[in-house]
Amino acid sequence: MTDDPFAGVYPAMTTPFHADGSIDFETLREDAQRLEAAGVDGLVPCGSTGESATMSHEEHIEVVEAVVDAVADVPVIAGSGSNNTREAVELSERSADAGADALLLISPYYNKPEPAGMEDHFRQVADAVDLPQIVYNVPSRTGRNIEVDTVANLASHPNISGYKAASGDMNRITEVAERTRDEAFSVLAGDDGMTLPIASVGGTGVISVAANVAPRPMSDVVWPAIDGDFQTAREAHHALGPLFRALFWETNPIPVKEAMHIRYGAPPTLRSPLSRLSEHLRGDLADVLSALPEAPATA
Repeated sequence: MTDDPFAGVYPAMTTPFHADGSIDFETLREDAQRLEAAGVDGLVPCGSTGESATMSHEEHIEVVEAVVDAVADVPVIAGSGSNNTREAVELSERSADAGADALLLISPYYNKPEPAGMEDHFRQVADAVDLPQIVYNVPSRTGRNIEVDTVANLASHPNISGYKAASGDMNRITEVAERTRDEAFSVLAGDDGMTLPIASVGGTGVISVAANVAPRPMSDVVWPAIDGDFQTAREAHHALGPLFRALFWETNPIPVKEAMHIRYGAPPTLRSPLSRLSEHLRGDLADVLSALPEAPATA
């Protein structure tokens, strides 16, 4: 076991929308309760999977409030990042006021800041908001890596408690784990398929797309790996391999929203410019879901 505060499985929640594009809060609350009942270790609303880029600030806060109110015990890690530092501070402050237990902060996208600007951005948020914060590196979306030196420097800040690794670069992720292992600092996978490799070098969990539809099987990857039982974790990892791949047949969260529709009857609606999963892939996705090592869970 581990005393890492962010150890375990944290579904990156989808944001369900009605056909007219408004937020379906009833389904959102049901999703939160279903996932809590399935034993996840926390919930992450308003991230990339939650289509945060198409939500207003007011909607961000309403979603965080709804998830916080829906669950009994699990922590809620609110996505509150921005490419505008002032905006990230404001969203983070408002998320804290809405009851979030921690924050997930994507690195500034589009601006492509140099390391000094990147570090200053995260420090400004951490200085302003007294909650544990996870810096999120996903260069395929942002256009810029958070450098290892930057992460190592940030790990000394008392409010910067973790790193979500979605670069796909195991050398970089390994070095982050190596250089922060003496800090109270978590290294979390940001790609489901990388969860087991990252655990092997010191990672302690995942912020997961797949956990929306397979929460218990994802726990069967993470917790045995944390306990050093890599044979069990590897078997669970391979059982989920088809799902990991299917959920990226098209841009996330297009496939997972379709999966939620197939498995739980959630609306498949996405906000423009994203569109529903291509029709020719829907049957194949249903086949992948039917083979999962878990029956659908309900709240």
